[in-house]
Amino acid sequence: MSSNPQTPLLPAASPSTWLGVMGGGQLGRMFAHAAQAMGYKVAVLEPSADCPAGQVAERLITAGYDDPQGLEQLAKLCGAITTEFENVPADSMAWLGERSFVAPNAACVSIAQDRIAEKRFFVECAPRSGVMPAPHKTIASHADIDAIGDELLPGILKTVRMGYDGKGQVRVRSREDVRAAFDELKGVTCLLEKMLPLAYEVSVLTARGADGASVVYPIAENVHRDGILFTTTVPGPNVSEACARQAQDAARAIVAELGYVGVLCIEFFVLQDGSLVVNEMAPRPHNSGHYTIDACVTSQFAQQVRAMARLPLGEVRQHSPAVMLNILGDVWFEAGSDTPREPAWDRVLALPGANLHLYGKDDPRRGRKMGHVTFVAPTLEQAQASLAQACAILGIAP
Repeated sequence: MSSNPQTPLLPAASPSTWLGVMGGGQLGRMFAHAAQAMGYKVAVLEPSADCPAGQVAERLITAGYDDPQGLEQLAKLCGAITTEFENVPADSMAWLGERSFVAPNAACVSIAQDRIAEKRFFVECAPRSGVMPAPHKTIASHADIDAIGDELLPGILKTVRMGYDGKGQVRVRSREDVRAAFDELKGVTCLLEKMLPLAYEVSVLTARGADGASVVYPIAENVHRDGILFTTTVPGPNVSEACARQAQDAARAIVAELGYVGVLCIEFFVLQDGSLVVNEMAPRPHNSGHYTIDACVTSQFAQQVRAMARLPLGEVRQHSPAVMLNILGDVWFEAGSDTPREPAWDRVLALPGANLHLYGKDDPRRGRKMGHVTFVAPTLEQAQASLAQACAILGIAP
C-alpha cells in the first residue's frame, strides 16, 4: 500500500486496506464505524484492552502509545494512520510518519499539545487569519507571577499540557490567587489568559486534504457546564452571518498555514462587542462535531477517513437543524443515590428526531462522557423542543 501523499488509498476486499488509529476512545470508535462503512478495516493501538474503539475495530493492538513493538505492528499493517486525541506522544507520530502516511502529522499535533506553542502559532498566523488569542503570559515560576501586569487579571490559569474538559484550569482574580493555583498545580508551567467579556463560544470544524483542498462545516454554538461540553446547536442561534463568515475564513487560513491534513476543530470566543478571539484547536474530530453524523451529508468521521486516505473531501452541507446533547454518567444515578440504573432510553428515542449514540462504556461515572443524543428536525425550534423533553426525562437541568 502506497504512502505517497498524492496517491489515493482505496478500500479493497483482498487484501484488505487497513487504516490505523492511535487511541481507543469514543472518537476512535466512531471513526472505525465510518471507515468500515466505506470498506476499510481498522486497527487501533491503545493500552487498555477494554476500550470503545477496540470493541468495534477489526484489530486491537494492546500497547502503550510509545511501545516500539506496538507502533511497528500498526505501521506495517496500515496504509494511513490518524490519532483520536491530541496527547499521543508527538515522537510516536513522527516515527509512524516515517513509515506510513500520518494525518495529522506530528508537527501539527505537537502544536496543539502545548498551549504556549499554540498561542504563539495563533499570534503568528493572525495577519492571515484576522483573529488573535486572548492576552496571555507564561507562568513558570513565582518570579513570573510577581511580573503579571494588572491588565491580565482577572484571568484563567491553565496548565500548558494535558488539560481538557476543564481540567488543569483555575479562575484567578489576583496575583495571590495565581500563586495559590500555581502551587496547587504542583508548579508545572502554566499559561495565564485574561478573562474576556464572553457572549458565547463557537467551534469551527474544518478539513483539509493532502492536495490542499479544504472545507468548512456550518458554525456550531456551544454551551459548557463545569468545563465539559453540554450542548452544541447548529445553526447557532446567536451567530450572525458576519461572525460565521469571519470564523470560517479564519479557520481556512489557520488550516492552510499549518499545512494540515485531516479534520481540525478550532474554538473561538465571541465577545460581547461581537469581536472574535481564537481560543484553542483540536487536531482530530471533536465533541462539538458529533452533530454531523446525523445532520450533514458527510460526517466529521467520514471526512477524516477521506482526508487520510487521500480521497476527495465530502460535501459539508447540513440538511437539518440540529442540537446535540452530551450524555454524562450522571444520568445513570438518581439524586442522592450511588447505585446506577439504566436511563429511560426508550422514552428518549420516542422523541421526534432523536438519534442516540452510546460509546460502549460499561462503567458510568459522574462527569464521564458516555454518549450523546442528536436531535434533528425541520426547524431549530423543533429540535430544541425535543432537547428540552430529553433533559426532563434524563433528569438534566435544561
